Amino acid sequence: MKSRFYYQGHHKSVAEKIKNHINSSDEFLSPQTVSSTRAVGDAIEKIIADKFEDFLGDWKEDYSREFARRSMADLAFTDIDGIYSIVDVKTHRLDTKFNMPNITSVERLSRFYESDFNMFSLMMVTYSIKGLKLDVSEVIFTPVEFLNWNCLTVGALGWGQIQIANSNNITIQESYSRKKWMLQFCDVMMDFYPKEINKIVGRIDRFEEIKQFWQSKKDIWK
Repeated sequence: MKSRFYYQGHHKSVAEKIKNHINSSDEFLSPQTVSSTRAVGDAIEKIIADKFEDFLGDWKEDYSREFARRSMADLAFTDIDGIYSIVDVKTHRLDTKFNMPNITSVERLSRFYESDFNMFSLMMVTYSIKGLKLDVSEVIFTPVEFLNWNCLTVGALGWGQIQIANSNNITIQESYSRKKWMLQFCDVMMDFYPKEINKIVGRIDRFEEIKQFWQSKKDIWK
């Protein structure tokens, strides 16, 4: 079932409401937190979570904001059509030169998307800070399948982690087919894994050399 909330573009109005809400909020950063990107990110996530249910309006059937740190989700909601969306909130501070955040595990996403009633969404808040005032220049709120693969990459952690290649360059393809995206996803992974095998073979060869080096050394530590 295609999600009306996303495929009819209602998510974009929610993103705009979030941007306006943060920019109109009183200063909520302290001198202690403003220098920490993680602390600022946590503060942004909280201010979003506090109002996200209201921003969803009549689209919300159910809402949750309590998840473990290692969960796929920071927020989640079920819409009036029974579509369950989990939302991963990311932040990007403009004065950082490079930002390459993890989105989710390739294995967890592939399992989650076995159901047509599940959606995994990214919310990226791009901001700058002047004094203690936070200025949001953009909020991207989109299902992962609307992200063009030209702005994504895969990192070698566990089965692999989908990552944004550069937070300064995110390409959205609105209303893109989940089937097409998942098939591209499979092609990316089938290209990724052989390269990882070659890396592992090279590492095995390296430790064969190290072992030979140590086998030839006199044991002076007896």
